[in-house]
Amino acid sequence: MHIEEAIRSRRAVKGYEPTFSLSREEKDELLQLALLAPSAFNLQHVRFVEVSDPALREQIREVAWGQAQVTEASMLVVVCAQLDSWEKNVGRVWQGAPEEVQRYMAGAIDAYYRGKPQVQRDETMRSCGLKAQTLMLAARGKGLDSCPMDGFDFDAVAKLINLPENYVIGLMVAVGKRAVEPKPRIGKLPFDEVVIRDRF
Repeated sequence: MHIEEAIRSRRAVKGYEPTFSLSREEKDELLQLALLAPSAFNLQHVRFVEVSDPALREQIREVAWGQAQVTEASMLVVVCAQLDSWEKNVGRVWQGAPEEVQRYMAGAIDAYYRGKPQVQRDETMRSCGLKAQTLMLAARGKGLDSCPMDGFDFDAVAKLINLPENYVIGLMVAVGKRAVEPKPRIGKLPFDEVVIRDRF
């Protein structure tokens, strides 16, 4: 599917064909494509928790307002991010760059993040959004549908997936074969209202 068609036809689909399944290889290909999305300073904050265990998915559904896509979609991904990646992974993600570049980036990253918890959290949320959107477009490009989700108890899901304390959940994404047609697009604000030229 052409990227423009994927963008135009991507919708948040709630109803999935529960008998349709994706292989481990198909899921991994989608996740590999999603990981190509950018992250600030190349810090690669995001971790995908791909939930395959049916019992765990049932537990997550219970704390996600009973939403059917949690268990009926072929794939469920909890998109998480490491808050302290800026401190713990800088050497790894810049390995292979010239020494002077590594030193410069380490200093710049430290200055940008240290002592700024809001910046640290904001960056993880941006990274989660970029990776999730790339996952959804990759899925659509293969003729699949998806649903981004924040309608769940974040603390309860964190406990269910054993989320480490230095991580946060950005959102979940369900992926599968649609069983229902998406509702028509409504309420789209005018282009000239949402696109501002130069300044407000």
